[in-house]
Amino acid sequence: MKKIIPLFLFSILAFPMIASAETAVTAESVLQSLDMAWIMIAAFLVFFMHAGFAMVESGFTRSKNALNILMKNFMTMSIASVLYFVVGYGIMFGTSGGGIIGIDGFLLSGQEDQIGFFVFQAVFAATCATIISGAVAERIKLGSYLLLTVVMTGFIYPVVGHWVWGGGWLSELGFVDFAGSTVVHLTGALGAIVAVMFLGPRLGKYSGKTVNVIPGHNIPLGALGVFILWFGWFGFNGGSTLAADPSLVPSVIATTLLSASAGIIGSGFYSYAKFKRIDASLTLNGALAGLVGITAGTANVSLIGAIIIGLIAGVILVEAVQFLDRIARIDDPVGAIAVHGVCGIWGTLAVGFFSVEGGLFYGDGLSLLGIQAVGILAVIAWTMLTTGIVVFIIKSTVGIRVSRQEEVSGLDFSEHGSTAYESSRGIFNENYNPRVDADFGVGLLHRLDSLNNDQKPKKERTAQ
Repeated sequence: MKKIIPLFLFSILAFPMIASAETAVTAESVLQSLDMAWIMIAAFLVFFMHAGFAMVESGFTRSKNALNILMKNFMTMSIASVLYFVVGYGIMFGTSGGGIIGIDGFLLSGQEDQIGFFVFQAVFAATCATIISGAVAERIKLGSYLLLTVVMTGFIYPVVGHWVWGGGWLSELGFVDFAGSTVVHLTGALGAIVAVMFLGPRLGKYSGKTVNVIPGHNIPLGALGVFILWFGWFGFNGGSTLAADPSLVPSVIATTLLSASAGIIGSGFYSYAKFKRIDASLTLNGALAGLVGITAGTANVSLIGAIIIGLIAGVILVEAVQFLDRIARIDDPVGAIAVHGVCGIWGTLAVGFFSVEGGLFYGDGLSLLGIQAVGILAVIAWTMLTTGIVVFIIKSTVGIRVSRQEEVSGLDFSEHGSTAYESSRGIFNENYNPRVDADFGVGLLHRLDSLNNDQKPKKERTAQ
């Protein structure tokens, strides 16, 4: 036995040397291996971001919908991976058809040497789709959401990606979006705002002119999700270098870190100036605002520029959340539209101001800023039109919103028949009857409606 173990270890150690003797190791092959290792590590980090999305979305919403949100995130990742393999990658990176859409490379046909790159891009596609999940939380049918995910990851997002990263017309124009402020984040947010407009607000969110706060059930969980997203973003932006470039990767990581930090500072102190307190949810979203804001120009701006972009993103985030919630009355439980949409626009435009090559503040005029604006408008038009058509068809056929009773009782029961947490009224209670719980919730709403009606002036009640 003592002789066998050393022999076994020697054979393992000797194998790479034997293999290397048969295949010549060159400096180029080593660099290629390092580049691929970095891209794979970055892909793992972006994949892990989906745990962060799930925690942010479930923590910022009510406990009765937590399981539904978790299932949406798991299904999004799975559907996006398969569908992007079948058709999405080809549309995005296939041979360009007039600069509009890829026309080959489906099922990775002819792209067998690009499997690593495909994996990295597949997790990006899922990220775009999961942005919608948080905005439509607590009232969308699971099946309807999954249908929208299919179209978003299989067609809408890949077309935008082809325009910018696949050799399409925007890339030829000189549009700059290094890691996806527009391609990923704005596209996902535009899909979200269209879906929310068709869905309408959650029950009880708006009462006449009153805007009611519907607090999340677990802010610490949401905070952990933000930290995970921040961690994963180092792969999101850093991996977009597509190489282990020692001169570029550290700079990208540094701008990502500084912009996120500045986003927290900006949102935190601005919320204090505006509300006389540092608002926790706005400050947490401030980190994401800074991350989205730097994503387009992370490789093109200086470290000081990254701090300024993040600070402004944090302030914009606070105002955008307030506008969407109280003025536009667009009910977004997690602030996804403000974070990924409004700050995605800011981040894309910021390249035109702060890019060290072509930026307005570096003496290169308005040309790049104009190109960035054209790209934003084109993506807005494409995404909102196509998503609007898709959501309209879904709503007209299978329906998009759960019933009032299902929304009151929670989507965990209506969609999955179970709950995320055990409680005295939970499924682990042998006497539990979900129908009774649903009826209880609907009855409670009716009583609240009656109470609100009784408190209105007599003339107003008569008019109703």
